[in-house]
Amino acid sequence: MKRFLTTGLLACALAGLAGCATTYPPAPATADNADYNYLIGPGDNVNIVVWRNPELSMSVAVRPDGKITAPLVEDLPAAGRDSTTLAREIEQALGKYIRDPVVTVIVGGFVGPYSQQIRVIGEAARPQTLPYRQKMSMLDVMIAVGGITDFADGNRATLLRTSEGNKQYSVRLKDLVKRGDVSANVELKPGDVLIIPQSWF
Repeated sequence: MKRFLTTGLLACALAGLAGCATTYPPAPATADNADYNYLIGPGDNVNIVVWRNPELSMSVAVRPDGKITAPLVEDLPAAGRDSTTLAREIEQALGKYIRDPVVTVIVGGFVGPYSQQIRVIGEAARPQTLPYRQKMSMLDVMIAVGGITDFADGNRATLLRTSEGNKQYSVRLKDLVKRGDVSANVELKPGDVLIIPQSWF
């Protein structure tokens, strides 16, 4: 239900941008993500290492429902947890069968939970969803999506920040991508949504 509400909000925001100039404040140049911890999401690969029990060690994919299944561990929720928390929960599950298990979890093939992904919609060359990385910048996003189209009104783009109650900020993508103005580069936060409207003239 939350995903449908978010999608509807984005559709309304994009429609609104097409009809009027943005009046949102500029996006802050830096984002305070010092306490950020990567959270596991569906599609991630989780490498489980059980010390002195190689037969229980394996790599598993996080299912679309956010759970994993491994030897002696069935349908354990993994999405939304960091690797340390998941390791402790696997130890607790294995403790029913082996003595004092010691587990290490290493995450690969990063996708991350939906709530932390960066979503780019509108007039990007390749609109898509991107996994968030620490210190991720707007320039990083533009490189990943191939920049903006010839029809984009880049300097009227907005950044919707879900971590701040869907507050919106203005961003200057044309200045950044077409003119190389590094002052238009800003840091992103997990869950940010970049909305790029079409130019009508």
